[in-house]
Amino acid sequence: MPGVDRHSRLVGWLKVGLPLVALAILSLLFLVADRIDPSAAIPYAQVDVEALARDPRMTAPSYAGLTDDGTAIDMTAHAARPAGETGIASAEEVTARLAMPDGGSAEITAAHGEIDDAKGELRLSGGVTYAASTGYRLRTPGLIAALDRTGARSTGPVSATGPAGQIAAQDFVLTRDSDAGDTEGETGKAGGTPYLLVFSGDVRVTYLPDGPADRNPPDPNPTSQNPTSQNPTRPDGSPE
Repeated sequence: MPGVDRHSRLVGWLKVGLPLVALAILSLLFLVADRIDPSAAIPYAQVDVEALARDPRMTAPSYAGLTDDGTAIDMTAHAARPAGETGIASAEEVTARLAMPDGGSAEITAAHGEIDDAKGELRLSGGVTYAASTGYRLRTPGLIAALDRTGARSTGPVSATGPAGQIAAQDFVLTRDSDAGDTEGETGKAGGTPYLLVFSGDVRVTYLPDGPADRNPPDPNPTSQNPTSQNPTRPDGSPE
């Protein structure tokens, strides 16, 4: 029967043609679709996990303590690495604030810092600025500060401005004045401060009765390396 044969042939062609059309449509979808970049699949994942495992660090850490003579230390940093086998923790963009028992205060900033718990030291480098509430402002390449008592010393030349004018020296030491008394009452009676800034090594003082116009000290000048004099000065500007 001719009608039945045509229907059978049509069904046979459709069995072959429809799957081919479906494959063509599916292939076309893959061709025109946007290609996926595997590297951009998670654009917000910018963390190198292997680097963090090799070099662990903390962001915006803080350290607080109290020295034996009553000075409160508050230290912050941009980032820090915990102490490893050496027992020394390191930090970047360090700011340390000292609140002394006599009411004075100081702020120390540096590019790099290390805390050595075994020696009880805070070692600063990369350019250090020391600003005291008494009006002194110092700049030095490096500084070593004690963590168990109020004390610090520079590791290189120092330049400073203060109530007396400008000071340049090969080094300086912040130390406790044994003649000022041990208690707050004795210090108050003496009318002074229990701490001294001692400049030594080719000390040069430019006396300015009205104080320096620019409170920021210049970069230290390391031209002279012969320590020939020592000039103790109190942070309030009076000579020892």
